[in-house]
Parts: sequence; structure tokens; C-alpha cells
Amino acid sequence: MEIAVSTLFCLHKPLEEAMTLVLEAPTKFIELMDAGPHALSPSRVEALLEIKETHGLEYSVHAPYTDVNIAAEDPQVREAILGRLEDSIRYASDLGAEAFVFHPGNTTALEWALPQGTAWRINLESARRLVDYAETLGVRAMIENVPEPFPFVMKSVEDFDRFYHEVGIEAFMVLDVAHAHIRGEELEFIRRFGDRIAHVHVSDNHGDSDTHLRIGEGSVAWEEVMEALRESPFDGWVTIESHEAIVECVQLLEELK
Repeated sequence: MEIAVSTLFCLHKPLEEAMTLVLEAPTKFIELMDAGPHALSPSRVEALLEIKETHGLEYSVHAPYTDVNIAAEDPQVREAILGRLEDSIRYASDLGAEAFVFHPGNTTALEWALPQGTAWRINLESARRLVDYAETLGVRAMIENVPEPFPFVMKSVEDFDRFYHEVGIEAFMVLDVAHAHIRGEELEFIRRFGDRIAHVHVSDNHGDSDTHLRIGEGSVAWEEVMEALRESPFDGWVTIESHEAIVECVQLLEELK
């Protein structure tokens, strides 16, 4: 496994300054947030490729996630959302990214008025479309487990078990340990889906909300998590999404891996 760093911790900084901060971390594996102030564009892809070449980096890309619901019931709205994510996949391909991470859909205030399971059905359709589209561009798209208390349709081990029984295509996931920890399911995710977990996201919390603490500051049992990953078929990136102490987080996880 490789220890990687997400640009999430410096998303509030201009991209050029953010990349300078990221390069201080002792790793060559970087996950780029295609969101907010760091939203990708052709000119930014060009600049990031130059940085990649200069410093010998490897990239993955995290899809936009605010204002995004791949299970949106309105076809016109949903098409706009999926179009934006497909743009992001193309940028990932242009960057030679190892992976593309996206979030599942969520239910809405209209759920009570729609046929039961509408959001779940649309989420499956959209996930298939994104995974298939990414494959045509040589990118591996991965769906991430997301946290309580938000109304996403894929948060629990059982949600992912159902997804894999119904999706009908080869699909990989990103295990967000912090998200799973809120449900107390981080080790169960690894036990159940070790052969499907392609990347892992890590930050810490106290089991009540997704606070993105530094590794070791919350209540995640990191030695147990890393041991479970070592004993599973997993052989991907462990990407730090803490908001501070990034260098120390990398060093700690390097010792534990």
C-alpha cells in the first residue's frame, strides 16, 4: 500500500499555493480535489501535469461533491450533474490519474411522493454510467462510502452489500475509514469488501461526526485498521484527508503500514 495526501486540507488556498504545501508531505501520491477553488480546467490540468513531471508525482482525482446528487430524480438536473462528473473523469484521464473517486446519490424531500426505491435505482444507473465511462478513458472510477447523518443511499456495510449484488458490473469502492467509524463499521467493511476496496481515505474523529481530525486525535483504532488492511487483498492508496498535521499523519501511517 502507498500513503497518499489529499489536497482537501488546503482547499481554501489558491491552487498554486496549495500544491506547494502538498509537496511538503513525504509522499509522491496526491489526490486532487476537483471542487470549489480547485475545480479543474484545461489550464489547471496543464499546470498540474508540469508539477507532476517535475516532482515525479502520481495523481488520483476526487469528483466534485457539493451540489452533486447522482440520484437526482429530475432528468435534466441529473444530466447536468453527470455531465460535470464526466468532465472531471476526462480531466482525470488527461492527468494520467490512477483513480477517480465519486460519492453515491442521496434521497430528497420528494422521496415520499415517488415510487419506493427511486433514489436507489437511479443511483445504480448513474454509478454504472460513471464506471463504464471512466473505463473507456482508462480511468478506474470508485464509489465512496459516505457518513451519517446525511441522507445518502450508500453509507453502511449492508448498503454496499446490496450495491454489489445489484450493480451488475465490476465496480470498486473507496473505504473512508472516518465515515465508517461513525457507524462503527470500519473493520467490517475491510472484512467484507477487502477484494473490492481499491483506495482508502483516512482521517480521525470521535465516532459522532466527520471532523477530519489528524490521525490519532480521535477514537479510530489505527493499528487494528492498518493490520486489517495488511491482512486483506487491499493494495492501493491510503489517502490522508485530515485538515492539519499532514506531514505527521504520513509519518505515522508509514510506520503502521
